[in-house]
Amino acid sequence: MIKIVVDMNLPPRWVPVLKAEGWDAVHWSSVGSPGAADAEVLGYAKESGYAVLTHDLDFGAILAATGGNAPSVIQVRTQDVFPEAIGPLVIAAVRQFKDEIEKGVLISVDEKRSRARLLPLR
Repeated sequence: MIKIVVDMNLPPRWVPVLKAEGWDAVHWSSVGSPGAADAEVLGYAKESGYAVLTHDLDFGAILAATGGNAPSVIQVRTQDVFPEAIGPLVIAAVRQFKDEIEKGVLISVDEKRSRARLLPLR
């Protein structure tokens, strides 16, 4: 089952959108400190089997710097980060890369396309 923790830089209203797809989803504010460092969010996600949905490019940078192979990260690369605007594209990307998410992947989603790079990043 796909499990996604939504980062603080995205609104909590992502959670019901993701749950409507049958995925387990939580907003970071419901499981951790709102001021937590990115490394703490990544650690929680890895330990709990979640992918991270974020608008923050630092997660990919951390995975690259550490050679991490988990957790998977889904980066929203648009100005409008609300599910009403980009939700269908994020859902399509998660469906498209479902198998890769379970193995470890960095996915970037923008208005034009979704791209995936398997972890660890080289």
